[in-house]
Amino acid sequence: MVCRFSSIFLASLLVAAQPAPTYFPPPDSAGGWRRLTKPEDIRRVAQIDIRRLDAAFAAAEASSKNGGLLVVRHGWLVYEKYFGLGHRNAAPNLGSVGKSFTSVAIGVLMSERLELFPDGLDQKVFTPTYLPSEAFPVSDPRMAEMKLGQLLSFTAGIRGNNPSFVRGAETAINPSGPDGWQAMVDTIAVGKKDAHDNGAVRTTSTLWCRPGDGYSYATASAHIASMIVRHVSGMELQEYVRIRLAEPLGWGPFTYGYRYAEQITHTPGGGGIAVRATDMLRFGYLLLRLGRWGNRQLVPADYVRHCGQKSVYNPHYPYSLQFDVNTDGQISNWPRDTFWKSGSGGHVLYVVPSLDLVVWKLAGRDSQYSEADTGTAADVAVAQAAAESRRNWKATLDDNAAQRAVLDRVLEAIIQ
Repeated sequence: MVCRFSSIFLASLLVAAQPAPTYFPPPDSAGGWRRLTKPEDIRRVAQIDIRRLDAAFAAAEASSKNGGLLVVRHGWLVYEKYFGLGHRNAAPNLGSVGKSFTSVAIGVLMSERLELFPDGLDQKVFTPTYLPSEAFPVSDPRMAEMKLGQLLSFTAGIRGNNPSFVRGAETAINPSGPDGWQAMVDTIAVGKKDAHDNGAVRTTSTLWCRPGDGYSYATASAHIASMIVRHVSGMELQEYVRIRLAEPLGWGPFTYGYRYAEQITHTPGGGGIAVRATDMLRFGYLLLRLGRWGNRQLVPADYVRHCGQKSVYNPHYPYSLQFDVNTDGQISNWPRDTFWKSGSGGHVLYVVPSLDLVVWKLAGRDSQYSEADTGTAADVAVAQAAAESRRNWKATLDDNAAQRAVLDRVLEAIIQ
């Protein structure tokens, strides 16, 4: 095993030393990703044993009723396979994967409005300059000390899920914060209204610690970041993402989910983006290329670098600007520059710069593919086939295990 991971590391150095590639995929409507289909071509050009990727697909299929697996290496789409309701044009609710788009939107906004962010990610943002009037007066005076980098790294003190962490040690907060769609209602996110979950009160009206003193996975925190985008830009987050990302990257149609939650009156910034699989690869490829697309720098390179590594704003848990990171090597067989974002239902986007690799694990429950959730109806023929093929399906791998297993198997497929 030591020899294997050493060889992966050496190969990573060789890839990193290569000149920056100039390939960027056109929209699917104009031909889409360049593809390799013959095993010998995939082995020669992408240095991947395509047969071993089937094991990664099997892990994905074992953990989710619907989904797929797509792999891009050196700019070549070498694997694309779906199951259940998953197919190339499916755009289900991707859950918390949407948080990563909120983060990237903040990075773009900061570069566009430098005069409003003179302190960068150190900017204290719980003020009327950045948030709408309904956020004030603050319900906890410590909110005024929140820095943007803390908000995006879940260390602003906003109540989220348990367990929470302080300097790597687990802790429990009581009460915990709102989760799911409730955390993406403006008044709940900023602490003006409590959420109720099976009789329990979930609140953000008080911080659980001083900003910077602990980590708690708080969907409300990410939604507040989207409120900043909306307030400063004058656009809904969905429109901002469309203009700044979707159109330049050549996406097909996309939307945001949680349409069934009438209390959500703005784009849900804590999750719910609904994007096609090949367009998720484009987003990952944008991050792989440090925010550059063709001859345009869509996202500041330094911001993307920060997304992919341990953050100074979070000494408590390996989570940066809305991405999990492996900087400290807590997953020993993954390259340390690996970063990823997962979402409810089992979706995961992986980016591994040193291996020039992007992997998209599409997943999701039936409801996440529904018109009631995203506003887009599932393909009837696909739905009928899925109902038959997955009728007696039962999970044999949980989401956390599958998240690890899929990339493990992809790494094992890389030829040394």
